[in-house]
Amino acid sequence: MPYIDYYDSMSSPWTYLGHGRFMELALRFGLTVHHKPMDLLKVWSVSGGLPLKDRAQQRQAYRHQELRRWRELLDIPCNLEPAFHPVADRRACYLAIAAAQKSLDWNKLSQALLRAVWVEDRNIADHATLIAIAEACGMDGKMLLAATEEALVQAEYQSNTDEAIAIGVFGAPTYVFEGELFWGQDRLQMLEWRLSRKC
Repeated sequence: MPYIDYYDSMSSPWTYLGHGRFMELALRFGLTVHHKPMDLLKVWSVSGGLPLKDRAQQRQAYRHQELRRWRELLDIPCNLEPAFHPVADRRACYLAIAAAQKSLDWNKLSQALLRAVWVEDRNIADHATLIAIAEACGMDGKMLLAATEEALVQAEYQSNTDEAIAIGVFGAPTYVFEGELFWGQDRLQMLEWRLSRKC
């Protein structure tokens, strides 16, 4: 089956805004999604990106405006100033990777993790919160959290990050189809256009 690589972060608002639409697109075109949660701060460190607090005020203000516009355009809930953001999302990324490695529904879990930040004002750096989110998705939360300590899970996260840097990814989400990068949920229309000519 054709596949698409999906580099993301469990705390990115743009990943949240695009996740459901991207997954629907992948399903419509019969694509297998290779989910690749990555260390976005490390990717930024070698690609010129900056954490939100370090960006110019003009850029911070425009980001806020864009979030508001996309929320209205897509008609989906999105807290513009979530209680827990920025948030360390490494453990949440591990959780999504562990779910995939154990053949669980990583898509459902990822959506829940993103909603936790951008809709529910929950702290995805908190272990008890991660357990509760996984259990709400019908998974064994304690088992999954324990799996985040496994070397195989952490190695995949590192590998995803190294791959992202090697192929020129510089932000989240990034969708990669046949070597072509599409950065940002606002490129989903362009991705759909490309897929319509290839699949």
